[in-house]
Amino acid sequence: MTPARRLIPSLSALRALEALDRLGSASAVAEEMALTQSAISRQLQGLEEQLGVTLIRRDRKRLSLTSTAADYVVEVRAALNQIAQASIQLRVQPTGGSLNLAILPTFGMRWLVPRLPEFTHLHPDITVNLSTQLRPFSFDVEPFDAAIHFGQPDWRGTEALLLKTERVVPVAAPGLIAAVPDDPADLLKLPLLHIQTRPNAWQDWFARVGVSVSPPLPGMIYDQFSTITQAALHGLGVALMPEYLVEQELATGRLLPVHDHSVEANGAYYLVWPKTSSEDPVLRQFRDWLAQKAQPEDDLPR
Repeated sequence: MTPARRLIPSLSALRALEALDRLGSASAVAEEMALTQSAISRQLQGLEEQLGVTLIRRDRKRLSLTSTAADYVVEVRAALNQIAQASIQLRVQPTGGSLNLAILPTFGMRWLVPRLPEFTHLHPDITVNLSTQLRPFSFDVEPFDAAIHFGQPDWRGTEALLLKTERVVPVAAPGLIAAVPDDPADLLKLPLLHIQTRPNAWQDWFARVGVSVSPPLPGMIYDQFSTITQAALHGLGVALMPEYLVEQELATGRLLPVHDHSVEANGAYYLVWPKTSSEDPVLRQFRDWLAQKAQPEDDLPR
């Protein structure tokens, strides 16, 4: 056995360390792992002895991680996630490939999912697993092969494929506005609704239409377009919405455009992936197929 092999701890001990960092108490770790607190304590002590490093602070029977252990557990968690994901893939589809994709909920459901049947027909041996993520994350820690991202193609350590640009328009319920304001600056007199993932959206819109504003702009904040749409429909304020998401509401008059200025959003939708995975065959097949769907003439489904 090589010296490096002798330093590989047991999986159970690593799970206990990771769980202690995540849950904060030995009792919670014991419950999650279906072991006694004494067994958890012995595993952690054995891990310290094997590595020759103090990992646990013991204060009146309360266990917590040292700063050294906190750094170590970041790497441990990434490794455990990778093992778990590999096991899931093997169980679900042992003979084929899979792609774990993080998506933005609204765009993923409205743009990607309607197109996925074509990919699965062309590549029946590949499973595409979808999970909602609202913000950028570390591919080193999270078990994703790629992600759909809105913004600029500046996600650190990644490469990107442009999927779609976007135009946004301010909308509100008819009961909120008596008439469409002549001056876009008049919108500042109305309650503005904000989307959490785009904190500067209103500021960018006002700049595009020639209105100077001083941030931050007040107003309610929502985490998803589905909730901000409902808020606008119920008259809570003016929402700055992608045109394709409110087409039906505008057509039926449930929402009105508060101003004629529809502008291109400061950002676009991208598929991003780690540079280190660029030549992965499953990712490459998905990326090549998606590039065909990302042409300007390929309109968003209604």
